Amino acid sequence: MKSFLHVLSSGTPQSEIQGFDPAQWQEVRLDYRPGIEIDIEGSINDLSKVPTASVDAVYSFHNIVYLHAHEVVAVLKEFKRVLKEDGIVVLSCPDLQSTCEAIVADKLLDPLFNNSNGTPIAPIDILYGIRGNQALGITNMDHQCGFTYSSLLGVFSEAGFKSYFGGRRPASYDLWNVAFAQEKTEQEMRSIGRLYIPLQ
Repeated sequence: MKSFLHVLSSGTPQSEIQGFDPAQWQEVRLDYRPGIEIDIEGSINDLSKVPTASVDAVYSFHNIVYLHAHEVVAVLKEFKRVLKEDGIVVLSCPDLQSTCEAIVADKLLDPLFNNSNGTPIAPIDILYGIRGNQALGITNMDHQCGFTYSSLLGVFSEAGFKSYFGGRRPASYDLWNVAFAQEKTEQEMRSIGRLYIPLQ
């Protein structure tokens, strides 16, 4: 059975994560927040308790935006460190290109979609963090950086990843990327990447 590190798991059931079938993948939950069942205590910028070359994949859903821009490459290098030789990173984050297109259309405060909790999300929430959380004093989830797809590939490349598969989902205002620790052919990237990305 393969294993994947679920960064900031937030209690999301493994059955809801595309491509990581519980019959084939063992989930290793990494988080620091109380009330969440975890396997390793840590955060997106602290993987120090995760052994080197210990997992086949790292899964990171919409939490890279909590980092400051200067921290991103170092964190991705840590993702690469904990991967086995032929490992992958499956990562998603907001798409600033489609978000900015909505802002240019004067929709800064207009709800674009509802998140998994049913909260309406507007461009201002994508840029800076969810206003409802901020009103409650929850500021550790404020957004500190953001990406277009080309800039996302740029930081993965700088961190030493060799191949990529993914893209934009403008209708959902998000980006997805499967990054490979080793060189892959175009066919290999597509056949593997499509297992993990809901690209419609």
